Amino acid sequence: MFEEDKDDKIYNLIISNGNDIKNEHGQFTEKLFSKVDFLWKESISAAYGTAGEEFYQKIDAIILLAGLYKDNKETFTDLLEASEKYNIPIVLVRPYGLEEVPLELEEKAATIVGWNANCIVDSIKNSDENTE
Repeated sequence: MFEEDKDDKIYNLIISNGNDIKNEHGQFTEKLFSKVDFLWKESISAAYGTAGEEFYQKIDAIILLAGLYKDNKETFTDLLEASEKYNIPIVLVRPYGLEEVPLELEEKAATIVGWNANCIVDSIKNSDENTE
């Protein structure tokens, strides 16, 4: 890696969570941790629908794990509304092992990505650049 390519930014992410029978959240965060040159932290709220501007203004991207959508629609709705209200890009991650994503999520996403760690990181960085 060239010195001018080094990214010292710490990306502040919301990663969808909730009822997660297949542990997709854990698998996803392992992918992020595997990229030691990508600095990030996760912001969590007990209720995304009531978290205010002060919470959301610090967020660089909202990561929606499409595999969790069916069992966590209320949380996803809150995050989709926050994305729109506070102009936060959505990175939509396909369900693990599948290609299809719910159309209502696809329409709101800045980008759609699979489970390759390099692609995930590139998508987060590129979605953040597109909102600046």
